[in-house]
Amino acid sequence: MHMLLAPFSLPSPLLGLHIPDGFLNVPVMAVTWIIALGLITVCLQKTQAEYKERIVPLMGVCAAFIFAGQMINFPIPGGSSGHLLGGTLAGILLGPWAGSLVVTVVFIVQTFVFQDGGVTVLGANIVNMGLIGTFGGYYLYRAVRMMIGREKFWGMLTGTAIASWVSVMVAAIVCAFQLALSGTVPLGVALTAMIFWHTLIGIGEALITTAVVSFLWRTRPDLFYDRPRRRLAV
Repeated sequence: MHMLLAPFSLPSPLLGLHIPDGFLNVPVMAVTWIIALGLITVCLQKTQAEYKERIVPLMGVCAAFIFAGQMINFPIPGGSSGHLLGGTLAGILLGPWAGSLVVTVVFIVQTFVFQDGGVTVLGANIVNMGLIGTFGGYYLYRAVRMMIGREKFWGMLTGTAIASWVSVMVAAIVCAFQLALSGTVPLGVALTAMIFWHTLIGIGEALITTAVVSFLWRTRPDLFYDRPRRRLAV
């Protein structure tokens, strides 16, 4: 999530998950690019093998919604703002493989069309906001939902809320470590600032995601990757 104004006397780019060019060193960029490209390749293979062409329309709709949602910023006390990441939402609706492809495309468009995040660090931005949010968010959502009740509305709702918030927090922590390893900012300062603000931003992510998922659960449960076997279980 992009931060507009920076507390803790840090430049505003250091508090956003859209890392700009010049903030990561070559080793960190190289590692994140390798991870991003490797997982994207696997996602393409898994999606083609599992879904064929039947999920393409839903992927397009999901990408359009996430892209539109990211254009709307919500205010954070102190003069900052955040916006939807959408990784957990994409994972819940499309599964981790197709969901990761969708958010990757969204972040690529944001980088090259809207200059939101740097080109050289695109691998890191995809890993932080896309792969962590989608894979981590989906599997945490799935675990919580299974514990509370796979078919229950409250299982879905709780899993969605927790996974959405945690995915933002983990992405923020990983981003702080990347900045620290690159020598851009001390780790303690980066972690303090990122965790503080993204605690609030994660709440916004959870509210938006649970609102969308709850609506679809009641109206189009067939759109879920792990769709309920019984409609509207509570």
